[in-house]
Amino acid sequence: MRIVIQRVSRASVSVADETVGEIGRGALILVGVAEGDGESRADALASKAAGLRIFTGAGGKPDLGLAEIGGAALVVSQFTLQADVRKGRRPSFTGAAAPEIAEPLVERFASGLEAEGIAVQRGRFGAYMEVDLVNDGPFTIVIDSADLERPRKG
Repeated sequence: MRIVIQRVSRASVSVADETVGEIGRGALILVGVAEGDGESRADALASKAAGLRIFTGAGGKPDLGLAEIGGAALVVSQFTLQADVRKGRRPSFTGAAAPEIAEPLVERFASGLEAEGIAVQRGRFGAYMEVDLVNDGPFTIVIDSADLERPRKG
């Protein structure tokens, strides 16, 4: 799994001109599920995302997490995060998980955030969505679940 976390002042997602998810201050989190991903990766990423200190505290440094600022998360599935661009000019998406595997894992990720005390709004899986956001900073982080499994150097 791969997630992109964007710190936002506000964000919303619409399907066919209907707003299906909307948050104020918090994080827009795009989630891409790869073939072979499972529940343990969704759980690990949810825990990591919930605990990331990406919001500025009194000292002027990013030392607060979503729960500490009372922020929310807008979780949007995005299979294109699994694009393979190594060959040619057209991205290949063969490494992305099939919808019947990806959808429950995206939901498990979102539920994992809720279990950490984060208010969560969701996009609509498989739909063509329009995402509107005000990126705060900008402050954007990409996390691949495989990186959480590797020992850290130094």
